[in-house]
Amino acid sequence: MDYHNIIIKPLFTEKMSILQETQRKYAFQVSQFANKIEIKKAIQKKFDVEVEKVATMNRKGKIRQMTVRSGGRVIRTSGRKSSWKRAIVTLREGFSIELMGEVSS
Repeated sequence: MDYHNIIIKPLFTEKMSILQETQRKYAFQVSQFANKIEIKKAIQKKFDVEVEKVATMNRKGKIRQMTVRSGGRVIRTSGRKSSWKRAIVTLREGFSIELMGEVSS
């Protein structure tokens, strides 16, 4: 598997920004079929860093209710969001990932 297919996108939350600064942990949405070894290799190859640990979580898709107006009638329908996988990657001492154009003043 190519690392472009494994790493889908980085996750930016308030909690993760605190963990980045204090514990060198970064979160990514990854392919549901990727294992920890493949995720570790993909992160090391893409960002040129040393990965110490990878933790993964399978997130279940939520059920969503939708109301649609069609021709004057109101139609209520329910659907489901996709399930996805999150990986939290801990980097070795001295390494960091520049995810956004972080500006230091």
